Amino acid sequence: MSKSVEDIPKKIAWSGMTHRGKIRANNEDAFLALTFDAREVRYLGKVGEASLENADFVFAVSDGMGGAKSGEFASRTATEKIMRVLPRSFGFAAQGMSSGFADILTDLFNHVHGELNKLAESYSECEGMGATLTLAWFTPGWLYFAHVGDSRLYYLPAEGGIKQVSEDDSHVGWLRRTGKINEREQRTHPRKHVLSKALGAGHQFADPQVGAVGCQPGDKFLLCSDGLIDGLWDHALDELIRKRRRDVAKRSTAQLLVETAVEESGRDNTTALVVEFPK
Repeated sequence: MSKSVEDIPKKIAWSGMTHRGKIRANNEDAFLALTFDAREVRYLGKVGEASLENADFVFAVSDGMGGAKSGEFASRTATEKIMRVLPRSFGFAAQGMSSGFADILTDLFNHVHGELNKLAESYSECEGMGATLTLAWFTPGWLYFAHVGDSRLYYLPAEGGIKQVSEDDSHVGWLRRTGKINEREQRTHPRKHVLSKALGAGHQFADPQVGAVGCQPGDKFLLCSDGLIDGLWDHALDELIRKRRRDVAKRSTAQLLVETAVEESGRDNTTALVVEFPK
């Protein structure tokens, strides 16, 4: 179904923050915010607002894994490789090529996957190195996404509610999706962090989840690492994103989420990227 001009967001706003938490010595999370057109790619600041008319926007969260500093290196590698692929993809939706987004994002994830495995094979300090990656690509009226691992993408539609769009790549995630356990049981399960898929980490294939979500003014999206979920229930995410209190108006939404999650838990690195379409 085609969208009317009034239904297509004109502006996009975002905020991002990452924190190493209370226990970890280093931060193996990384996040990316960039905009690109047919000519160039530009990094974005942690907080901002811009027009959607002449450029696409990409946001991503990655959680690295591996010994020593290799997890930190893995997540940074995963986000940096994105810049090499996207510029030639600008404007494809406007050209009637929207069905090709899945191929573009799958190729991108396969490229990152191959690079991480190559580094792991070449350098002993990178053995076992891997990363989750959740990516959101915004064009006028649409979000295209790809995902591997247990970082998450949430959709908060303008009319209310919160929905986890990404699927946790773990047996525990499957148990939750199929209704065999609830959110509380998932959060306390001893194997909740055991992944069945990741980029690198010796896995043979990346096999990302890809999809699309139609966007309208008032919609909000959250990309986050599992550290944020460790500190905040889904209903708390919804409340904090939609109902920011006036006494914290000086903090960005991402900062509010991360600082609250770290206060509640802080056992893991914690990252949040909030994207919204102002009415």
